[in-house]
Amino acid sequence: MFKKINFSNIKNTLAGIIVAGSLFAFGIYVGSANQPEIDRVVGISNKTNALVEDTDFASFWKVWNSLNEKHPDAKNIKDKDKVYGAISGLVDSLDDPYTTFFNPRETIIFQEDIAGNFSGVGMEVGIKDKVLTVIAPLKDTPAEKAGIESGDKILKINDAETLNMSIEEAIKLIRGEKGTDVTLSIYRDGFEKAKEIKVTRDVINVPVLKTELRDDKIFVISLYSFSANSTKLFRNALEEFSKTKADKLILDLRGNPGGYLDAAVDMTSWFLPKGKTVVIEDYSLEKKQRTYRSVGYNVFSDKLKLVVLINGGSASASEILAGALQDYKKAILVGEQSFGKGSVQEVVKVTPDTILKVTVAKWLTPNGNSISKKGLTPDYVVEKYKKDDKGEADKKTDLQLQKAVELLKSWPGIK
Repeated sequence: MFKKINFSNIKNTLAGIIVAGSLFAFGIYVGSANQPEIDRVVGISNKTNALVEDTDFASFWKVWNSLNEKHPDAKNIKDKDKVYGAISGLVDSLDDPYTTFFNPRETIIFQEDIAGNFSGVGMEVGIKDKVLTVIAPLKDTPAEKAGIESGDKILKINDAETLNMSIEEAIKLIRGEKGTDVTLSIYRDGFEKAKEIKVTRDVINVPVLKTELRDDKIFVISLYSFSANSTKLFRNALEEFSKTKADKLILDLRGNPGGYLDAAVDMTSWFLPKGKTVVIEDYSLEKKQRTYRSVGYNVFSDKLKLVVLINGGSASASEILAGALQDYKKAILVGEQSFGKGSVQEVVKVTPDTILKVTVAKWLTPNGNSISKKGLTPDYVVEKYKKDDKGEADKKTDLQLQKAVELLKSWPGIK
């Protein structure tokens, strides 16, 4: 099954001087009012951009000058910080939570994310239906241990309301020194009202995966992230599975917020022939597409029985992998609707210490379905836990895992 591996005269004279002076002053005011606003701006380099056509920036510069001339606190704000604020407003006009300008401090946080370790609570957050939402708490982190769940709506962070708050601002508030607490006001389906959950921050090391061979000879790979070293660990996990001589595999992607695109393509390649489409990047603005194809490890025979578990915390790279396996009928998907984070971001260096993360494309499954619109729909929609009349979950039985095992034991085939 596993084949390879951002006095009067004086008075009159004086009056004349005063009038002349007033007119002179008025002339300055009128002249100033009639000159282009940009010409009143000093000390700012690169005020114009030859690449911008048919756009009148007079209103922007009028606001800039009015703030500097009238606002009592304007002198306390550095020009570069005003520029950063203007850039952020420009970015916000796109109404895309994943297109973001990072000021110097935010840039450092972003770079810490890429490094894969930081001090915080250990959860991925995003904007869903314009509400700050938990994509997934990471395995064995303070967030998970405190009871945070995928799909939880964060209404407040300490005393700060999250309405219209950006993802990056939320992250700044949630993170902090190890051992300090942050209180999150959480609303979850089934709650009568929001509940406050206190989480103690810690150093977060992003987990990757774990494996388990069940007593019933069903092998389970729980994949928690698509990190830099996840492809090697996934390969090792598949080798471990192969050595068991079992033909039943569960790939658990629940609560996996994604990660590297290349990792998703590589992992999918273990199940698809060479050249098969794994995911399509749709650059609508440029009217072009880029297709990522299977490397073609394709080590498993058609006898492999594969079930993939997904939920609202399965996002990004998780949706790429699961979507491709579903489209090619290589696996049965069980669980709940995935998050729907199917867009491609490119990082642009704006200044030496600021960056722009901008959405450049959207992901489509091999069959052309947009992941970002609604996510993936499982073949079998199953809630994870049974709930009582009060909406409380009975966490003794994982119904999604139970359904996966049932399917593998009485394999229906994939139609």
